[in-house]
Amino acid sequence: MKLEFIIGGALFVGAVPPFPLDPVPELFQWCASWYTSACERSVGVARGRMAANTALSTLGTPYSWGGGGPSGATYGTGRGKRVKGFDCAGLTEYAWSQAGVGIGSSTYEQWRSGTKIPRTRIQVGDLAFFETDSKRPGPDHVGVAIKANQMVVAPFTGAVVRIEAIDRRNFVGLVRPARHKPG
Repeated sequence: MKLEFIIGGALFVGAVPPFPLDPVPELFQWCASWYTSACERSVGVARGRMAANTALSTLGTPYSWGGGGPSGATYGTGRGKRVKGFDCAGLTEYAWSQAGVGIGSSTYEQWRSGTKIPRTRIQVGDLAFFETDSKRPGPDHVGVAIKANQMVVAPFTGAVVRIEAIDRRNFVGLVRPARHKPG
């Protein structure tokens, strides 16, 4: 499978994203000792890329209702108890925990885990939220943006983690997770 990424206006096509898989320790160390708003944005972008890379590394993992968490794929609950994998919130929690940010284990917690972002300001790693059950208020489905119009998502029972379009009729909004340690 070939993936496309747009970074700084340049299009990259390949099987692996063109950004580093590991954090940039020098950037984090410099920012810890010398705060600037540009530094904060750089750290945020680096963390978003780390979360996106982690999500991409799970492509093909089975969907498991209630599965996944900060340490990776797990056996789920209920209808997911015999399948090791991720549900949507378990996948996003894992991706962001690997970037050093705790966002909570449910879609509802994750919706409140950072700053709401206008659709036109999407960045790699932002959380894309959807309303799939109009009987329950609040978004109940989430994915990790890998470019302006695509996300990695654990879609539903019987499927695997895959790339899907962000733009759809039940789109609710975007959240850029706030910087704090997983807990």
